[in-house]
Amino acid sequence: MPPPPAQQWLLGSTLGLEPAGPEARPARLTADDKWALNLRAAQKYDREGHLRPARKHTVRLDVDGKAVDIKLGTFLDNSRRRADKRTPERRSELDQIGMRW
Repeated sequence: MPPPPAQQWLLGSTLGLEPAGPEARPARLTADDKWALNLRAAQKYDREGHLRPARKHTVRLDVDGKAVDIKLGTFLDNSRRRADKRTPERRSELDQIGMRW
């Protein structure tokens, strides 16, 4: 939602700021995109020999040239707690990388 016209005028005349275009907003991730990132982080972490990180553990991934921190411990803990709500396909993806329920 853009600022009211008076505020736009103040920002433009006082600070010399122009409204950002639509390209300035980062694209929102879909639930499938978030799942794919979490799965990538889990696959990267699995090189440790287990898939039981601490709840606060994060994994840094390179996404389109930007470093993104994924809260892997939280994701895996929530996946275990909500295992009955996961689709069979998603459970299977976690099983393939060594998830212990």
